[in-house]
Amino acid sequence: MGFYTDQVVPRIINVACGVKAAEPLRRRVCEGLKGEVVELGFGTGHNVPFYPPTVTGVAAVEPSDVGWRLADDRIRAGRVPVRRAGLDGQSLPFEDDSFDAALSTWTLCTIPDADTALREVRRVLKPGGTLHFLEHGLAPEEDERVRRWQRRLEPVNKRLFGGCHLTRPTVDLLTNAGFTITALDAFYEQGVPKAMGADSLGTAVSAF
Repeated sequence: MGFYTDQVVPRIINVACGVKAAEPLRRRVCEGLKGEVVELGFGTGHNVPFYPPTVTGVAAVEPSDVGWRLADDRIRAGRVPVRRAGLDGQSLPFEDDSFDAALSTWTLCTIPDADTALREVRRVLKPGGTLHFLEHGLAPEEDERVRRWQRRLEPVNKRLFGGCHLTRPTVDLLTNAGFTITALDAFYEQGVPKAMGADSLGTAVSAF
C-alpha cells in the first residue's frame, strides 16, 4: 500500500466514522449481539462502546496497523475482550462454526471481493448464527437520480477513501452469498449526502 492509503486513509476514516450522529446507528446494529463475535472491518474500534454485555469476546478483523493503533484507547476502555485475529475479510483464519455472531459496519464497501468475504463469514458462523450489518451502498431503485450521482462519484470516492464503493447492492450481496435477511431498515443517513448515505441496517442468518 502507498503512504496515503496506509497512513492517511485510516486517520480520515477514524474521524469520519467517529461522528456523534453515527452513534445511535452503531447502538442499533449491536443490539442482540451475544457470545463470541467476529467483527469484519474493525477499523478504529468505534463499535466497542456499544457491544452489549452479552458479548463474551470479539475477534477483530482489521488490515490496517494504523487503524489498530488508533483503536487502542477504545479497546482498553471497553468491557469486552477484543483481540486482533485477522487481516483479510476474504480469508478468515478461523475454523468452521467458530462464532455465535458477526458484525459488519460500513465495511463491505471497501472489501475488494465482498462476496467471498460474506461466504467466509457464513463459514465461520455457527448454525443459526446472525450477521448484524450496517452498510452504505446503492440507493433505492426509485431514486435513479441518486444512483446516477453514485456512479459519477464512485471513481473519486474509491481513490479518496481506500477503495470505498458507492454502488454496491448490500441486500443482493447478502442473499447471493447465502444469507436470509431477517430484519432490514433502509434509509438515508442524516447529515450525509444521499449518494454517500444510502444505508441498510439489519440482521441476516445463514440459509441452511
